[in-house]
Amino acid sequence: MKTSKMLKVIPVASIVFLMSCTGDKSKENTAVEEKVKVKLETVHLQEVEQVAEFTATVTANISNSIAPQAPVRIEKLHVEVGDRVNAGQLLATMDATSLQQTKIQMDNQEKEFSRIDELFKVGGVSRSAWDAQKTALEVSRTIYNNLLENNRLQSPIAGIVTARNYDNGDLYNGATPVYTVEQINPVKLMINISEGYFKHVKKGMDVAVRLDVYGDESFEGKIHLVHPTIDPATRTFPVEIRIANNDQRIRPGMFSRVSLSLGTMNHVVIPDQAVVKQAGSGDRYVYVYKDGTVSYEKVILGRRMDNRYEVNSGVNDGDRVVITGQSRLTNGMEVEVVN
Repeated sequence: MKTSKMLKVIPVASIVFLMSCTGDKSKENTAVEEKVKVKLETVHLQEVEQVAEFTATVTANISNSIAPQAPVRIEKLHVEVGDRVNAGQLLATMDATSLQQTKIQMDNQEKEFSRIDELFKVGGVSRSAWDAQKTALEVSRTIYNNLLENNRLQSPIAGIVTARNYDNGDLYNGATPVYTVEQINPVKLMINISEGYFKHVKKGMDVAVRLDVYGDESFEGKIHLVHPTIDPATRTFPVEIRIANNDQRIRPGMFSRVSLSLGTMNHVVIPDQAVVKQAGSGDRYVYVYKDGTVSYEKVILGRRMDNRYEVNSGVNDGDRVVITGQSRLTNGMEVEVVN
């Protein structure tokens, strides 16, 4: 009886053992089949236009502060903020009391000099007396002409009045100008460019300028001045850009974005699908395939061109990069390549 029972138990145990073995092999086969499937693209060097971008604030081409030389009361203001003025146009008239007093003194000195000059011609006065009177008259004339110029404030340029800091009857105190007049056709921008581009930047080069207030509309500018020295603190050099502004749509103070072409360079170009952003940082990575495995390589990206990126470092010419399946990959993982 016992032998019979044992014979019944043995087949059952055998079946369990065989199923266990079969299950292990099934898991092994499944593990082999579960390699992550990826698609690859071979990347190459290409000629890539080097476009540098900068931000700048629009400034007037010329900005003049209009004020007399000395404190004086303002008699009348003739223009207002926003007015367009011509070169030589009268902007303000100042109190003329000092001017009138100086005019009287100058007239008296002219009469005195005429009298002494007649006496000098007939030997009635010495040369030194004649010289002293002539010098006094010239000083009076200089003072009068200076007061006359400062009594009638004129614009030295054609432009637009951008500031008025006093009212009629105010005493000009020397702290701020009476007016500010700016020439806004053309306008200019100042940008600072890295010294690595110094040999590529030339006077007369074209630039593209976008103003935030006008969205994606592009304005044409030209490099007007390249400063000849490098700032040792920032390793940059200043560049002045001018923009024609015939319609005067561009105004000082506007925020601008400047794009400047600095030639071409041979750089690897990769599809944007290959780029992986590391969570929690701004670093970018690419999985590079070699001999059945992938490696996680940090890349420094340059320009974006439609659906591709310029790569400044991290990927080499001829590398095969993963373009699908990155979310399941880790560094050094074996993968299966699919078409």
